Amino acid sequence: MTKKKLHILFLNSWYPSRVLPVNGDFIQRHAETMAMQHRITSIHVITDEKISKDELSDKVINGVRTLIYYLKPVSSEIKKHILFFNKYMELFKLSGHIDLIHVNRIFPAGMVALYLNRTRSIPYIITEHYTGYLNYRSEQLSKTELLFTENIVKRAKVVCPVSKNLEDNMIRLGFQGNYQNIPNVVDTAIFKPDRADHKRFTLTHISSLVNDHKNISGILRTISKLQNHIPDLLFYLIGYNPFQYQDEISQLKIKPQNIILINQIPYREVASYLQQTDLLLMFSNYENLPCVILEAFACGVPVISTDVGGISEYFPDEFGKLVSKGDENEFFNKILNFYNEKKKPDKNKMNAFAEKHFSKTAVLSEYTRIYHQILKDHI
Repeated sequence: MTKKKLHILFLNSWYPSRVLPVNGDFIQRHAETMAMQHRITSIHVITDEKISKDELSDKVINGVRTLIYYLKPVSSEIKKHILFFNKYMELFKLSGHIDLIHVNRIFPAGMVALYLNRTRSIPYIITEHYTGYLNYRSEQLSKTELLFTENIVKRAKVVCPVSKNLEDNMIRLGFQGNYQNIPNVVDTAIFKPDRADHKRFTLTHISSLVNDHKNISGILRTISKLQNHIPDLLFYLIGYNPFQYQDEISQLKIKPQNIILINQIPYREVASYLQQTDLLLMFSNYENLPCVILEAFACGVPVISTDVGGISEYFPDEFGKLVSKGDENEFFNKILNFYNEKKKPDKNKMNAFAEKHFSKTAVLSEYTRIYHQILKDHI
């Protein structure tokens, strides 16, 4: 890996803030990973309904200079877009000289990168995670977003979706570009196997808990059946407001001793819960490449998941099982089979796989190679 230090501007449509503390936290982890070798300035603009005048936050967070403009609400959507663009430009000027722009979530922040590329010849790359480009969800995209996104992608030097499946869906929408897939990053210093034996057979689900996306109802129906077959069952449901499912849990007669609801937790705590887990459950209707699956592998925890999006691209057969979307019988049977099997996956092998593909060192190396190749060609 080359040692030359670059100044990279992370230009983000999503980013954690005081308004949305975990929105785009995976982008923040990418920024912090790049800061291991490069100078990173990360910028973001967001409306704050609680303020009466605009506020600028300028902090260094985990080695990343983080500039966030909090804007007071405006009534006009057009005025809001203009205001956002102008504030992003202000943050760009505050960043000083930069070598390259790294866009995260194409629209709308990518419009700023497109403008700077055309007016100042600053090259940019894109990292994309957005599930809105997948299959039926893309029908919700406006013509304006589609048009701008097509042009932003075309002008990018490199486009890095987190999975090949996402790339295929972006191309399907007409977004032609120079694609190179790079997965999400995992802090393997935190996410690593725990050698302790678990007293109870523990299943865990960690996500946003949005039912349309993560199919929490399907998971709960499965847990209701499993408790009749697994006497020592314990299920952790972790994420944003799991208590919204309390009535459903009661209706399904899931025993209180078999389920624990835990509100959103910090990144480091995700590792501790995974280390207590025998099996991670994902039953999503659609996905790109969920970070929590990669984090589970790093902890040596096998996964049973629906085969949707790009999940199968980084899912060795011996690390768990993939099931058909919405097939609760198959989901139930795979979990029960895992419980009854004596042979479990090799934790060390799973951790080594995560280290090779998702570690900070691996992801930093890939992006650094791209950064330097772009700047070499740009001279």
